[in-house]
Amino acid sequence: MKRRTFSSHCLGAASAAALGGLGLAPWLAHAEAPPVDGQEYARLSSPVSIESPGKVEVLEFFWYACPHCFHFEPVLEPWVKQLPADVRFRRVHVSFGEFRKEFHQRLYYTIEALNLVDTLHAKVFERFHVQHRPIDREADLIEFARENGVDPDKFKSTFNGFTVLTRGKQADRLTEAYQVDGTPEIGVQGRFRTAPSMVRDEPRSLAVTDYLINLSRKSA
Repeated sequence: MKRRTFSSHCLGAASAAALGGLGLAPWLAHAEAPPVDGQEYARLSSPVSIESPGKVEVLEFFWYACPHCFHFEPVLEPWVKQLPADVRFRRVHVSFGEFRKEFHQRLYYTIEALNLVDTLHAKVFERFHVQHRPIDREADLIEFARENGVDPDKFKSTFNGFTVLTRGKQADRLTEAYQVDGTPEIGVQGRFRTAPSMVRDEPRSLAVTDYLINLSRKSA
């Protein structure tokens, strides 16, 4: 399966500043034109089971070492914080069957298992893309835990534990079921997927996701 990449096309600094001055989130500037089916989003050929019946499930497929995921994060985070109560957002770390990505996948699910996503998720991205100190080996893992005040033995045992391995396998199944072939991508309600690479713009991809959330509500 081809694992694609893309060039990010974000709002210019001046436009973003103007929107901020109006109290508007950047993605709202892209909300006027209705998304094009088969172009800005895709319908899955086979529906995928969701974990949260009664809610609209939104998944972000990502990889810690992906520069596009790193650039998407500051756009995604404020959007996630304003999601309504009937929407459940989850991150899914891909592995694509590659050893390095699988190591990073286990890192994410270790952080999740320890309930440290809110405090450590952004720090992992910063270490990879700002400090240029990737976490690719057990020694890096232990160093990262110590730097952030986490018991390294607990971090390591969780990293190698059954829960993390199980979550990784579940993530791999979701990646295949949603036909994800690059990062970042967004899955909605087991029926749709979209991505900044499909719309050639990060904020616009969230406007498309909003559209798909509403579409899922109407067909529930």
